[in-house]
Amino acid sequence: MNTQTGIEGFNHSHTIQIRFNDIDILGHATNSVYQQYFDLGRMAYFREVFGTELDWQKEGLVLVSISIDYLTPIELNHSIEVLSKVVRLGNKSLEMVQKLFNRTTGEVAAESKAVMVGYSAKNRQSIPIPTHWRQQISLFETDLPVENRLG
Repeated sequence: MNTQTGIEGFNHSHTIQIRFNDIDILGHATNSVYQQYFDLGRMAYFREVFGTELDWQKEGLVLVSISIDYLTPIELNHSIEVLSKVVRLGNKSLEMVQKLFNRTTGEVAAESKAVMVGYSAKNRQSIPIPTHWRQQISLFETDLPVENRLG
């Protein structure tokens, strides 16, 4: 849970360990590892919200769109966390926003928007977002608009 950052609206945070090989010649985290940080945040979010690991063969999610805005550099000795939030639930897709918060500087280092689609790897096709996922996300994201909760 996000209690120490002071960024309103985010109920989930996940601490990221910066590795030496994340750092480029300029002394900053290279832009390609930001995607990995957001991936780790998403996985931790779903693990916490659903209370279990996903059975990726039966019911999973695939990333179909992502954008990242890089705002401030991250350095090796910084303390960072990923803040994650589902902001929309469609029939087969959901939208998530994330922020990479630098606790060392008190700044948001990057922001991401992602669209994910329900997917059955076993059947190799998209699936509706399962009802039990909708319920758990709706309980966790208490400010999710009503039309996005169980529709």
